[in-house]
Amino acid sequence: MNVIIAPIFTIDDYNALKLAIASGEKRVKYSDKETEYRSLAEMLAILRMMETDLGVCNSGIGRRTYAVTSKGLC
Repeated sequence: MNVIIAPIFTIDDYNALKLAIASGEKRVKYSDKETEYRSLAEMLAILRMMETDLGVCNSGIGRRTYAVTSKGLC
């Protein structure tokens, strides 16, 4: 039996957080919710969680690769 687990985050959530980090904002809107982070370190930690959840591997500035494994591992 194969179990498919849907991601907790969306790619739009991921992009919104990346944009906030790039612009120095600590407040991010996700769909109908708004979150204010305490620090850049917290934002980066959440970003890494999103990358893991979505199967996105950020391999450097301007380069992004996407995992092709069935488990979404980078």
